[in-house]
Amino acid sequence: MAIVVVAMTLVGMFCAVNLILTVGVIKRLREHSDLLSGMSGPPTIPVGKEIGGFLTSTVDGELLSDGLMSDDSLVAFFSPGCGPCKTTVPAFVEYARKLPGGRDRLLAVVVGDPDEAAGFVGDLNPVTRVVVENAEGALSTAFETKAYPTLVRVGTRADGRLVVTANEVNLGHPVTTA
Repeated sequence: MAIVVVAMTLVGMFCAVNLILTVGVIKRLREHSDLLSGMSGPPTIPVGKEIGGFLTSTVDGELLSDGLMSDDSLVAFFSPGCGPCKTTVPAFVEYARKLPGGRDRLLAVVVGDPDEAAGFVGDLNPVTRVVVENAEGALSTAFETKAYPTLVRVGTRADGRLVVTANEVNLGHPVTTA
């Protein structure tokens, strides 16, 4: 009888320790999930950042450089493997259709394999200039883009250098002026 009591006590203690450890693991997983979900939200390019020089061409063969960017242009970086990009691209396309100034004030950069990027290019090309490049491409390097989707407005300073003027773009807000 004493052995049964000792055995039951040990089993009870083991279950209590197991429960405490399980609750701790669940708490840590929730913290990590919150951290990971927050990684795609904050802007990665600070306002005022000077954009490095670049020279590239669009999928239509148009030459594009930092000196040829229109003032108050919207630049968006997408990646075919990015889940949030798949929902942001349609919103960007709708926003781009309504933006005064049209294609000259818009640029979409699709970072990834050209075959995988084809779907995004098909959606984006009717409303914006599109560049497809790898993560070390001219635009990704000039903007120092590290996360997707990234949307920024750029403008030129008095000395002609291209800088980020806004790093938060509300695609759900109706466009009235740029």
